[in-house]
Amino acid sequence: MAREIVLDTETTGFDPKTGDRLIEVGCIEIDDLLPTGRTFHAFVNPERSIPAEAIRVHGITDDKVAGAPKFGEMCEQLLEFIADAPVIAHNAAFDRNFINWELANCGRVTLHESRWIDTLQLAQGRFPGMANSLDALCKRFKISLVERTLHGALIDARLLASVYLELKGGKERVLDLSAARGPLTAAAEAATHGARPRPLSPRVSETEAEAHLAFLNAKLKDRSLWAAYGLAGV
Repeated sequence: MAREIVLDTETTGFDPKTGDRLIEVGCIEIDDLLPTGRTFHAFVNPERSIPAEAIRVHGITDDKVAGAPKFGEMCEQLLEFIADAPVIAHNAAFDRNFINWELANCGRVTLHESRWIDTLQLAQGRFPGMANSLDALCKRFKISLVERTLHGALIDARLLASVYLELKGGKERVLDLSAARGPLTAAAEAATHGARPRPLSPRVSETEAEAHLAFLNAKLKDRSLWAAYGLAGV
């Protein structure tokens, strides 16, 4: 698997074409479906007021973003973090519309639709007819929501990274080491077949060995299991 970026945004509303703006973006870098520890997070000054109904969802107020950079002042860092990686988002059309609207306003090249992976579509394909919101998927996959009292871009991106792992069967892939095995060394090959490459010297004396065989001969009725170890000759 190649490097991928899990992305989430918070906004002032639902549609940038009607004046809504981006106010927060969070990104998680994953490699082979697992987080690498690298993240990107930024609040964005939307240059407009945030409606009360939006604040109730994410808790981001006008005061919180008043000193934040405008999108054009932070987009270079965002684009450097994303680089040429595919972008994963839940209901990707929503995040893509806002990101590309802001990029276009800055005269920057937008992120083509083909680069986006929509986890909502993945979930709908796997669980048709079921609730497939991020919250519903977290509950279905038993991903803890204890730290999430309000929506937040970086928190939701972290949750989505875990959901994406589940949707792609990642836990099973991680546990299956067969694909990652290279050629066995002579020692590993021998160990795999139950033989040591350099057998240990016996540490039992001849007298002790004879006493052990005499004990087995006296106690065991079926000697077939021990025939390979010399019991048959006692």
